[in-house]
Amino acid sequence: MKKLWRRLNRPYLTANSGTSGTGTEVDRAKLRQRRPRPTITSQEAARRFRAHALEEKGHDDVLRIGLKDSFWSDVYHHALTAGWPQFLFSSLCGYLAANLIFAAFYELAVSQISSPRPLSLLDLFFFSVQTLSTVGYGVMAPVGPVANAIVSVEVLVGMMVNALATGLVFARFARPRARLMFGRNAVISDENKVSALCVRVANQRRSMILSVDAEIALSLLRQTADGHLVREFHPLQLVQAHVPVLRFAFVIAHVIDADSPLTRHSLAALAEDEAEIIVTVTGTDEATGQSVFARTAYRVDQILINHRFVDMVRSNPTGRIAVDFSRFHDTEAHAPAPE
Repeated sequence: MKKLWRRLNRPYLTANSGTSGTGTEVDRAKLRQRRPRPTITSQEAARRFRAHALEEKGHDDVLRIGLKDSFWSDVYHHALTAGWPQFLFSSLCGYLAANLIFAAFYELAVSQISSPRPLSLLDLFFFSVQTLSTVGYGVMAPVGPVANAIVSVEVLVGMMVNALATGLVFARFARPRARLMFGRNAVISDENKVSALCVRVANQRRSMILSVDAEIALSLLRQTADGHLVREFHPLQLVQAHVPVLRFAFVIAHVIDADSPLTRHSLAALAEDEAEIIVTVTGTDEATGQSVFARTAYRVDQILINHRFVDMVRSNPTGRIAVDFSRFHDTEAHAPAPE
């Protein structure tokens, strides 16, 4: 991990790696003066790598080098993935900017806009708002060719903006989201003399999820002999990888046998390699017919040995079956199986 720590504490160099000579050293010296070197511990470096294994969103400490993120060529994706505050704020800024721009154009031809009183820039701004939304109250109206041309362009822009905005808002609301929750901990149970890694997943909606496919992989962060960091993924064979219907809860199990990657690594070795158990679940929402997916990851310290999940299903005094989701994350210890 020392090389990992040194690499994360090294300042980002804008010069090309193949460039050599005095100019490169000068550029590096200037860059060191402009940007103070961050200091983080090796534990913090490992924590960041674990955090980025599954989740990139919200992390600003990762630099994507050599990849150009063109906003306008992928504006639809940015609009869908932005948070609601950012989306609403950007939409408001764009709406105000568009009306201010057209108000400035109307200012150039203010004499060709009929009005019962002299028009100010604020009046022209609200006239642009009415024109952009195709409302038109009849108090102000274009009377000249220039003003009518500006109004024609703004009406066309307004129809396009309204259509795009409606589509974006609907797409954001209609995005399929799986209301699946995973247990806070994974457990390794060896009841019945069979050691198994178990992960519990539950459906939080009343509608069922059909044709559920689950996958578990062991993720290892390793350092090669030449100092490069690589993340390896080893799939874990599941007892039941496909579930026809997920209504309440289901336990995904992997038997730790002689062929399991978990058998070849001790817990200490897994912790040293920054191991994670990555779980992905996909299915089809019965109510909407859309594909949904969910994922989570467990660190080594989140795996409980010789534990089992507490039963969630019970019958109440009226004879009805009750599913107690408040016990979903609960586990209980059990005695190890005799040798």
